[in-house]
Amino acid sequence: MLELNNVTHTYPNGTRALDGVTLSIPKGMFGLLGPNGAGKSTLMRTIATLQSPSTGSITFGAIDVLKQPEALRRTLGYLPQDFGVYPRVSAYDMLDHMAVLKGVANARERKETVETLLNQTNLWKFRKKAIAGFSGGMRQRFGIAQALIGNPELIIVDEPTAGLDPEERNRFLNLLAEIGENVVIILSTHIVEDVADLCPRMAVLADGRIQLEGAPLDLIDRSRGTIWAKTIARTELDEHKARYEVISTRLFAGRTIIHILSPSDPGDGFAAVSGGLEDVYFSTLAKSRRAASPVPAAA
Repeated sequence: MLELNNVTHTYPNGTRALDGVTLSIPKGMFGLLGPNGAGKSTLMRTIATLQSPSTGSITFGAIDVLKQPEALRRTLGYLPQDFGVYPRVSAYDMLDHMAVLKGVANARERKETVETLLNQTNLWKFRKKAIAGFSGGMRQRFGIAQALIGNPELIIVDEPTAGLDPEERNRFLNLLAEIGENVVIILSTHIVEDVADLCPRMAVLADGRIQLEGAPLDLIDRSRGTIWAKTIARTELDEHKARYEVISTRLFAGRTIIHILSPSDPGDGFAAVSGGLEDVYFSTLAKSRRAASPVPAAA
């Protein structure tokens, strides 16, 4: 179990990237969903011991992460948002080098580790190819391979499917699902479908704060009766934004479908939406923005 208690991080310029984050993350896939700039990467870097929080505590099992960073690193696999490698080195040689850095000193054990991981990530036939020639999805699968060196018990993947085509995204998510049953995996992303497809538990992070936490199906069920949809002409959008709390819009056949947040039937041609995780996410962000907006002073 990974436990975060009141984790806050303020950068030297005064930006508060994390504000009292408290989470309990069990074994399995855990989705951390939030828009760009929400503080997700700051939180991942903090858990990975690459920076220390201003206040708060983090424990992983018996490990006090802030006091024992080396102990955490021995059981950590980390795929950051920007994953850099030596581009002209082959996949096999690069993975072998990383295994040395991770402390796999025995040559026979290292060979077995590298070959197992290349097969597990479906990269064996590309093992002699320079990483510079890899597609985006292949690079991400290689990133997971290096993160799995040493059989880590905590794995962090930060925005892993951004920029991948649908086929590579599915291949990558299937790989995560295979390894996510007996370890803690944190999937940090702004892509709702990634969390909906994989994660039995999730949280929404916005403005450095946890805005929502729970099981996706429970959160979807809880939102029923609050999301309403209507198809309008594009020219009517501003008028509807002025009258309703519009949480999302999309074009369909030249017209605009809007979803609004309302605790009761707004009438005016709106129909109730059974809802999905995307509606839960957008409504949570809308509530967050509303809470952050200053209340106008009375006249």
